[in-house]
Amino acid sequence: MKYFLFFIFGLNQFFAQELTLEQANHLASLPIKCLEQEYPNKLNQLLKDNSELASPKTLHPAFYGCFDWHSSVHGHWSLVYLLNNFNNIEDREVIIQKLQINLSKENIEQEILYFAKPHEKSFERTYGWNWLLKLQLELEQSKEPFAKPLSENLKPLTDVLIDRYIEFLPKLLYPIRVGTHSNTAFGLTNAWDYAVFSKNEAFQKVIKENALRMYGSDENCPFTWEPSGTDFLSPCMEEIGLMQRILPEKAFLTWLEKFAPRLCKKDFEWETAKVSDRTDGHLVHLDGLNFSRAWNLYALIKQFPKKFSYLKKIADAHLQFSLPSVVDGNYEGEHWLASFALRAFEEKKNIK
Repeated sequence: MKYFLFFIFGLNQFFAQELTLEQANHLASLPIKCLEQEYPNKLNQLLKDNSELASPKTLHPAFYGCFDWHSSVHGHWSLVYLLNNFNNIEDREVIIQKLQINLSKENIEQEILYFAKPHEKSFERTYGWNWLLKLQLELEQSKEPFAKPLSENLKPLTDVLIDRYIEFLPKLLYPIRVGTHSNTAFGLTNAWDYAVFSKNEAFQKVIKENALRMYGSDENCPFTWEPSGTDFLSPCMEEIGLMQRILPEKAFLTWLEKFAPRLCKKDFEWETAKVSDRTDGHLVHLDGLNFSRAWNLYALIKQFPKKFSYLKKIADAHLQFSLPSVVDGNYEGEHWLASFALRAFEEKKNIK
């Protein structure tokens, strides 16, 4: 309750500065709470026969908590990110111990066995894949002693998913433009970041070639079509986020003028997405949409501060609108929204 009261009454200060230690402590409390919470659980499992019936923890000993596999993955990312950025975070040793238990070599080997099933070839494609590569990147970038062994444990699974990307992308003849898990643009963003960091030129090549094939000629993204009823990603902004990564600055700005001419005007306005019922696991997705818009807007401002500074008030408004829902006590949002809020703060960092 004390965190909830601080969070609500401290909102004005919250947006005047970067993420504070007190706020980081609260956001960490959510994935800590659900990392080992096995139920309720949504497995998204394809059963070959009854021999595959097993508990979530048996099937996914690394990523069984937080309701579903991908939420568990980005819950792990949230904790590693906070450990990397806040040396004095509460329960630091407890968090590290939980990460070491879940991301053990043996547990990751079991996750790989699950992915090796022929009928699970599309499991978590590409949303969960994308988050796992972000977790891998966070571990490899870390200077903390706990991180290197964990990054080495996770790397074989990361390599499996990189191979899956390289195999799958040329087969995807048309991009998936929805605002939910299968959105193709979002599914390539963290993947691209890891490909660049790891200097994996073959992986970079396949992402860039297929992104240009799918999105290079796009024009006039229908911003007014957002949001759809249960979006948690912004189709327009996630595509911008991907193209911003893969194109040189001049080429990107030329593309952006055609893709989002309205966004490029200083009188651009965008209403935040509203949630009618935060106890509904699908309707609460719209808080995630606000965070998705925010992190992509902040990324534009960070790279092009003079050109896009006017977007900051819109990004801040989206972040501020949905932030209280992270702490509203409903598991439907709490099991994943902390990661989305942190992702927005990651992009907001150092923006004046």
